[in-house]
Amino acid sequence: MSQIPMTVQGEQKLRDELNELKSVKRPAIIQAIAEAREHGDLKENAEYHAAREAQGFCEGRIQDIEAKLSNAFIIDVTKIANTGKVIF
Repeated sequence: MSQIPMTVQGEQKLRDELNELKSVKRPAIIQAIAEAREHGDLKENAEYHAAREAQGFCEGRIQDIEAKLSNAFIIDVTKIANTGKVIF
């Protein structure tokens, strides 16, 4: 996979979102799944299916962010010489 260019601020936003997903949203979804399982029959349990769908979206986003960060090429614009040209 090719490198993904991003700024220092962009990388920090992705790291913050990743931390939020792993430390807040993932445990909340796991708790919601556990509560929905306690209600009994999973075939007709809308809460369970909604929680599983939310888990799928959350895990997909975590994988996406981790892939972007692992292939990130960080560009610090403060360290680039000001030559009067627009570059990226």
